[in-house]
Amino acid sequence: MFNHHDVTRDACMLHGLMAHHGYDWWWHSFTAQDAETGEDKPFFIEFFVCNPALGGAEPVLGQLPANQAEGKRPSYLMVKAGTWGQDHRQLHRFFGWQEVRMHGSAPYRIEADDCVASETELQGSISVSKEACSAHPEWMCDAGTISWNLTVDKQIAFNVGYGASKPLRDVEAFAMYWHAEGMKSAFSGEIVYNRRRYTVTPECCYGYADKNWGRDFTSPWVWLSSNCLTSRMTGKQLTNSVFDIGGGRPKIYFVPLDRRLLGVFYYEGQEYDFNFSKLHLQVRTAFSFEEQDEYVVWHVRQENLHAAMETEIFCRKSDMLFVNYEAPDGSKRHNRLWNGGNGWGTVKLYDRVNGSLVLKDEIDATHIGCEYGEYDSE
Repeated sequence: MFNHHDVTRDACMLHGLMAHHGYDWWWHSFTAQDAETGEDKPFFIEFFVCNPALGGAEPVLGQLPANQAEGKRPSYLMVKAGTWGQDHRQLHRFFGWQEVRMHGSAPYRIEADDCVASETELQGSISVSKEACSAHPEWMCDAGTISWNLTVDKQIAFNVGYGASKPLRDVEAFAMYWHAEGMKSAFSGEIVYNRRRYTVTPECCYGYADKNWGRDFTSPWVWLSSNCLTSRMTGKQLTNSVFDIGGGRPKIYFVPLDRRLLGVFYYEGQEYDFNFSKLHLQVRTAFSFEEQDEYVVWHVRQENLHAAMETEIFCRKSDMLFVNYEAPDGSKRHNRLWNGGNGWGTVKLYDRVNGSLVLKDEIDATHIGCEYGEYDSE
């Protein structure tokens, strides 16, 4: 059963060697409505910690030429927030470790100045002027202002299991770990973005919350998820459903595996599990990513002994951004990591009956969180 909540996996995992060469982040994405027009607008908020054992009073930025020349690895808390759409932005705010208060066990809590993240709340603000953005390319961000005050209710989980099951003892085994405590989450509150106010409600937020941690990032990097789903068979919205697909090319003890994905669909209480690490399911996966003139397109087919899932997702390139991260060693390998929050597409679910696949439902999906990035291997 993958819908198994476990807040211990949301605790900070940077202990021992990982505290010197590791990252851990808590990601949240959701849709808000313009307080004046009611128009939908997708947002994201992330708390990203890097190499806490190396830090001090000031954040150490890995892309700063002086730090690169001295061989200094990055160390900071980075608060990232932004939006997708025609005015897509990613805004970054950095804190040195002497400014950060972090609860080291579950339930997690991180605080720095007015920025707070926990299992149930998100607060904070970021302001980056155009002049500061131009003067500091090492910040890897855009200009703008944003503030938020939100509560979070994590309703359906994707507990990956093996590969994240023993994070403290076997944390060096995989290069990148994943846990989605709230792949379906209800957010409430308010966003103020560039002086415009947006409201966030549980009914229309289509929220998502997960975390990743490790020593490096996967390539290719794939993520697709939505809980704004409508059955083509009945015409009804699936209010107790969500799908989540992630992965790419995992590394175990520095050895890359073949292209693999972790995928699940929670369909009105019924679990469809396409987790490649569950060997008894005999999961087979094929996926592709296509960059067209105006759109990017994902095709994913996953199959196990009991079912199959076919996913086709689109997103406008003009609505997306290249999301920026630097690895704990200070390198920035992903420079075209497509990231969006208003994708759309279809998911076909099949049950295997007497050896044959029978269509369970064809589902229209919108408000899809989506990512893809790949860099040349060394």
